[in-house]
Amino acid sequence: MKVKGFLKDVTGASRVTNARRKLIESGSPENNYRDHIREVADELHPKATRIVVTKVEDVSPTARRFTFEATDGDKLPPFQAGQYASLDLEINGTLTTRPYSISSAPFEARTGEHPFFQLTIRNGRPETGFAANWLYANLKEGDKLTAHLPFGEFHFEPLRDSKHVVAPAGGSGITPFYAMAKEIEHGTLDMDLTILYGSVSTKDIILEQQLKAIQSDRVKFVNVISGDEEYDGEKGFLSRDLIKKYSAEDTTYFVCGPLPMYHFVKGELEALHVPARRIRMEVFGAPRDVTAAEGYPKDFEPKKFKLTVLRGIQKDVIEADSREPLTVALERAGIKNNSRCRSGACGFCRTKLVSGDVFVPAEGDGRRRADKQFGYVHACSTWPLSDCTIRIPIL
Repeated sequence: MKVKGFLKDVTGASRVTNARRKLIESGSPENNYRDHIREVADELHPKATRIVVTKVEDVSPTARRFTFEATDGDKLPPFQAGQYASLDLEINGTLTTRPYSISSAPFEARTGEHPFFQLTIRNGRPETGFAANWLYANLKEGDKLTAHLPFGEFHFEPLRDSKHVVAPAGGSGITPFYAMAKEIEHGTLDMDLTILYGSVSTKDIILEQQLKAIQSDRVKFVNVISGDEEYDGEKGFLSRDLIKKYSAEDTTYFVCGPLPMYHFVKGELEALHVPARRIRMEVFGAPRDVTAAEGYPKDFEPKKFKLTVLRGIQKDVIEADSREPLTVALERAGIKNNSRCRSGACGFCRTKLVSGDVFVPAEGDGRRRADKQFGYVHACSTWPLSDCTIRIPIL
């Protein structure tokens, strides 16, 4: 059915259409466009932090941990265990950003002679993406970058969450839980944490030795192996029976890992009748194949469209691929439009859709209700279905 310019289906996914053109175009003039929501976000978050790589170390056969310190007179801003940092990158001439969960504890960024934070990045798999693979292969000690932190709501909140936390994890989704475990060990995070870490093989478990070294009555680390190898611990997948085995009567569940794992674990938690208020899920990035998302137009053939970008009085026409988010099209054309989470959650890439037909997956739609009504989209989680015109702030 059609509701205020949206074509909606039962999944909640939406296609923003030209039906709201008159409403949208009644906004600010091109030469005086301001995004007040974005201005508030800029005020609430610290400015860019200049950082330098001080240490590089392998923490599994396919994962590497990078230690960063602030440089050029900057200081590391405070953060909470579970939040993430966004890096500004230039890869093969393309300016882009990528978010990574902080794998070090908050106390390590504010104590000692050399405060630091760490990112643990996995390589060698298609799902890790070209930026992760590039960082893994090229980032070395002494390299300088620009970081934006902290971001994200994936952290323990005692007024909201129960004290006992069970954390199903997969792949590099172990990293925020390692940060939580370190903070618990330090005595500055009051919670009990049980990590259920799903891996295919015992030969490639990220941060395994580091996590085993800090196990205690308050931090439990449980490997769950799905491969066929001989293993005397937990085997199989992160099933409802396994989750129930390690749960207490009052438990909050923090879930972090690849998208297929999210779908599976979410279904298992629903089968256990866990209320939504007891489930926390980290943002997971844009889907690799948006055509598989619920609500995507059936039989829509991949196409390249014209994307008209308005910035003040400047007007650019660039190419946009229906298989890629608008953010990627902007980056390929060298047009800056801040992006932090790349998951449709944070709102930093908030963009005004002037005209055109686009697809926004329900699962990656973090917009406010007012944004949906007045024609705003998050460029990182919006795919073009026709020629489009968008308006972005001048950065």
